[in-house]
This record gives sequence, C-alpha cells and structure tokens, in this order.
Amino acid sequence: MAGLGRSFGFLWASTAMSNLADGLLKVGAPLLAVSLTRSPTLVSLVGAAATLPWLLLALHAGAVADRADRRRVMVRANLVRAAILAGVTALAASGLLDLWLLLAAVLLAGVSEVFADLSAQSVLPMTVSGPDLTRANGRVSTAQMIGNDFVGAPLAGLLVAVVPAVLFGAPAILYAAAGLLLLGMRGTYAPAPAARDRPMRADIAQALRFLGSHRVLRGLALTAGACNFANAAYFGVFVLWAVGEESAMGLRPAQYGLMTTAFAVGAVAGSLLAGRAAGLFGEFRTLLGAWLVSALLLLVPVLVPSAWTLYPTAVLWGVLGAAGNVLVISARQRLIPAELLGRVNSAYRLVGMGAMPLGAALGGVVAEYAGLPAVLTGATGVCLCAVGLLWRALSDQISEPLTSAPTLSDISGSR
Repeated sequence: MAGLGRSFGFLWASTAMSNLADGLLKVGAPLLAVSLTRSPTLVSLVGAAATLPWLLLALHAGAVADRADRRRVMVRANLVRAAILAGVTALAASGLLDLWLLLAAVLLAGVSEVFADLSAQSVLPMTVSGPDLTRANGRVSTAQMIGNDFVGAPLAGLLVAVVPAVLFGAPAILYAAAGLLLLGMRGTYAPAPAARDRPMRADIAQALRFLGSHRVLRGLALTAGACNFANAAYFGVFVLWAVGEESAMGLRPAQYGLMTTAFAVGAVAGSLLAGRAAGLFGEFRTLLGAWLVSALLLLVPVLVPSAWTLYPTAVLWGVLGAAGNVLVISARQRLIPAELLGRVNSAYRLVGMGAMPLGAALGGVVAEYAGLPAVLTGATGVCLCAVGLLWRALSDQISEPLTSAPTLSDISGSR
C-alpha cells in the first residue's frame, strides 16, 4: 500500500481475506448454535471453543514464531484451517451438521488462528519501519474490522438462514487465498539462527519473566485479561438476549448481523483516528478512556433492549475498541525487543485472551441459573473494576497535562 511497501500490501490483503473468513465464523457459529439449542450453557460453548486454543497453545505458538520463518508459519496455518473447514463443509452438506460438529470446527479453526495471529503481529515490524508502525497497524486493524464485521457479519446472517454448509465452505476458500497471498512478500522473516538453538522451555520462561517485570505491559495484560474474561461471558450469551421471538430484543439473525456491521463502521473510524487521538491526549489517557467508556456502554442493551439503541452503541463499541487495540499493539511492538516479540506477545495474549474460554463457559452457567441480566451487568462491573485498578496503578506516572501526556514507552518502568 502507498508508502508502506509491496510486502505490506500482500500482508494487508492476506489479513483482509482471513478476517473476512473469521467474521463469517465468529457471527455464523453462534447463530447456528442458537438454531440447534436454546441452552445458554451449550450456546456459550461456541465462544469457549473459539478461544480455548489461546489458553492452551499461545506460549508454544509464540516460541515457534521466534524460531521459524514467520511468514511460512502464517501460510501453513491458513492452509491447514482451509483444509479443516473444507472437510467440515462436506460433512455439513451431507446432513451431518450438529452442535458437536460445529464446536469441533470452531475449535480446530481456532488452533490455526493462534499460530497465524501471533506470527502476523511479529512479522509486521519486520515489514515496515518503526515510525510507520502505528499507521500500518491502523491499516491492518481497518482490514480486520471490515472483514470481521462490516462484510463477514451480515453475510454470515444470510448464509445461516439460507445455506448453512456454505458457512464453512466460504471461509475455507478465503483462508486458502490468504495463505497464497503471503507468498508475494519479499525477503526472509526468520529470527536470528541462534534463537533456534535454545530449548523451547527456556524461551517461554524468558518471555514470562520479561512480561512479569515490565510494569506497563504487565498492567495492560492483566487489565485486558479481566476485560476479555468479562466480555467473553457477556457476548457468549448476548445472542440469546438479542435473537429470537422469546429474546428481550426480538431480533432476526440478519438483524443481529447488522449489529456487527455497525460495530465495524465505528471500528474503521477508531482505527484511523487512534494516532490522532493519542497525539492530542497521550496514548495512555486515550487507551484508558476508551476502555472505561466501552465498559459503561455494555449497560445500554440491558437497560434499553432495542435495536434502535443497540446499533449506535455498537458503533461506539467499534470506535473505542479499535482505537484501544491499535494503541496496545503498537506499544507492544515498540516496547518488546525484536528477538522476543513472538514469545512476549504470546505471553501477553495468554493473559489477555486465555481467560476468554473460562469467561464464556462461566457466563453460560450463570445465565442458566441466575438469568441473562445477571451475566450482562456482572460483566460490566468486572470491566469497570479492572480499568479502575490499572488507572490507579499507573496514575503516579501520568500527571502531566493532557497536551503533553507521556507515551506508553515513556512510562515503561522496570524491564
């Protein structure tokens, strides 16, 4: 793309393809689950299956990203999940689709996603220069949001209603295309040869020590983990609050898909405006403000369960979520040494995302016995507490005026 080089263009195009596939699965899988069961516990297992690989495999995938050619890892991961979903498509077309096949498909696609995503975040700093990282991450985030939510979400709603088997076949084709596009990137994306000579256990331990001793990264990881735990519980059962005649909102599947389209509209804006907002208010203040307001907005669909309030709320979720994501990823890429990037990113995401399957499963159980409102309001409270604790932990380092607020790298603390 303009100003970022040919290799980044192929990486961006591959990201767009794979995230369109992600969007189809992310929205389509819960909708398929709702058509198979109305049990909150069983529906929440879809979210748990999608994120469980992060809990089990993140550290090992990060170590692989610091040993192997990162582009090749991404190619193989995309082709593997394409093959898996092609097989599931054949089974679904034969009339064998049930909840357990759906869970298996989501789980296996999630395994490949862990390797692909961790290598992608590690390969980007090898593709563009340091000063271009925030801009490049903004472009990548925009592609992710458009694919996941702006296009993939409404398309998933239509496919579930018309041809459920295509929900697996279309992502299979898109993942294959994403893998092949990466072959257009020039150069090598392997770490130093010495990195391959160390025991993998030592590599993982080194990453955990680095993350644990770095004040800002540690605080961000713990806060992200708590918020992701709560959000997984919230959105793991939210489809039951929103979709169906017996739900609080009474939305149809296609209308539910439009919610994530609204999210994507905001996310595109948030991705592009993140750098400007950080320049005005400081990275840390912008990030904490985005997380705080996003948590408060979780209450809106509970207090006013209407499509007319849900869609604008989803737009704001997109703006705030994408802006925060761009700032966190850019900060990690600057603060983590290049030779540790894959492993420390994996350790961070283990903390940040490893709690998601636990949150999704717990949300389903709580909703089964205490009702959906208990999960939705409880998740909001957890997010607010997590953001408040992070602000308190680092408030002594961000007392400067807003116009000269420090960047995350300025307040990095102990390494």
